[in-house]
Amino acid sequence: MTDRKVVTVFYDERVLKHFPDVNTAFLPGRLDKRIRTILSGLAVQWKYPEHPGRLQAVMELLNREPIPDVAFAPGQAATREQLARVHTMSFLDDIFSLRDDSAWLDVDTTAVSPGSVEAAEVAAGTAIAAVEAVMAGQTESAFALVRPPGHHAEPARARGFCLFNNVAVAAAHAKAVLGCKRVLILDWDVHHGNGTQDIFWADPDVMFIDLHRAAPFYPGTGALDDIGAGRGEGTTVNVPLPGGAGDMAYFHAMQEIVVPATEYFNPDLILVSAGFDAHWFDLAMNVSYEGFAAMASVMQSLARRHCDGRLVCVLEGGYNTESLSHGVHSVLKVLAGGSVPDPKVCGMEEVDRAAEFHRGAFTDEDTG
Repeated sequence: MTDRKVVTVFYDERVLKHFPDVNTAFLPGRLDKRIRTILSGLAVQWKYPEHPGRLQAVMELLNREPIPDVAFAPGQAATREQLARVHTMSFLDDIFSLRDDSAWLDVDTTAVSPGSVEAAEVAAGTAIAAVEAVMAGQTESAFALVRPPGHHAEPARARGFCLFNNVAVAAAHAKAVLGCKRVLILDWDVHHGNGTQDIFWADPDVMFIDLHRAAPFYPGTGALDDIGAGRGEGTTVNVPLPGGAGDMAYFHAMQEIVVPATEYFNPDLILVSAGFDAHWFDLAMNVSYEGFAAMASVMQSLARRHCDGRLVCVLEGGYNTESLSHGVHSVLKVLAGGSVPDPKVCGMEEVDRAAEFHRGAFTDEDTG
């Protein structure tokens, strides 16, 4: 198809409606009292970390520094039927009943506000829209710029700022409606995608690979020997990493684990749970913008080799707005055909610059 776009960003402003505010009244109950007690013991004023400014920062950077061959398309709301492929009906009933309320959903401070349920429906639906466009050949790859994130959401539980599991909803839709027989999901968010793992734990047709900071880091799941069960044994691949791991470790995992696993699985579609909280600004790992771009390039190459380039990134975490926006920008540049940067070793460039600056200071030569 000659008019197929290289990469399309799917974005819908309705996702900004999710904005829990701890200073407003929440549904009363034991959970509200427990969380309020925890927050009152903090030395600083707590604000909900997963806020609309995250996506606004990304869009502002894309407008300020546009990338050639990046197109934009609107999102859509997921239907109850689409959500029910990965979530229980009772869970959906509970979430939908909170459509106009502020309420805590988990002691980890996951919450909803008026507007949150609609935002979550649009987040999941926008991931579906991105997959549909890729499968229809309208664009080679896509990036679903969505919130709230999704990979912690389990079949019957909202967790980790996630209400619906966006990437799982999209994968299930690809299988049920779009003719995909095998879907591969790579999750490079710094936190393990416990919800995605649970949903596809015994599914032999979805391979879930997760690079994450090892337990006890939140959510504490994703052990090396968690490999799935039944016919799905072996299609869950966890790569727990120590705190502070950077580009070299991640890229080594891509080459030694992700590439051979993908070659073996031979997917019809590749999805990436693209979190950017492994950047050092989020204080858990040391991945650079170049590191994210290099990983995206590997996945693009695999998609082109196995599934006609069909690759969809779905935004997960990343809570420093500077590193989030620049991380997304670096990935989109590579997907749109930009040069692939080399992964970095954190601090090496700074040392080289300092060495150059001081080079003549430690000699007996007359510099005058």
